[in-house]
Amino acid sequence: MLTQEAIKELALDWYKKLDVHVPMVEVLPLLADAELEMVFPEATVYGYAGFEGWFQRVIRIFFDEVHTVKVVEPVINGDTAVVKVVVQWEASVWNAPEPFSKRIKCDAFQTWEVKLTDAGKVVITKYIVDGLEYHEGSATL
Repeated sequence: MLTQEAIKELALDWYKKLDVHVPMVEVLPLLADAELEMVFPEATVYGYAGFEGWFQRVIRIFFDEVHTVKVVEPVINGDTAVVKVVVQWEASVWNAPEPFSKRIKCDAFQTWEVKLTDAGKVVITKYIVDGLEYHEGSATL
């Protein structure tokens, strides 16, 4: 049975893995391959192959990342749910040949769709970044 607690655990696990740039093989089990759609400000990607390209790029751009989950509000419908997520994202970025890195700090507003697999795991099927709200003094993308 899909529960609010399992969905929140998925969100916390997702962001913990992104913070420390785990190997991609540790992130893939949190995603559904065949039906995966991920909409980021800079790109829309599909399936594991699309995610891999996005992931390999962003872990080489951003560092010292910290994601703080603020809101995980699911509307559960049987074995699926639509989830409103708000996460505070902090990251440093360095653009060559600039002499210093910059710090980004913003709230990311997202809509996820998740499902319970036959194996009883909760996975992300759709991940949409609805918008970013930058904190005062933050660098921007």
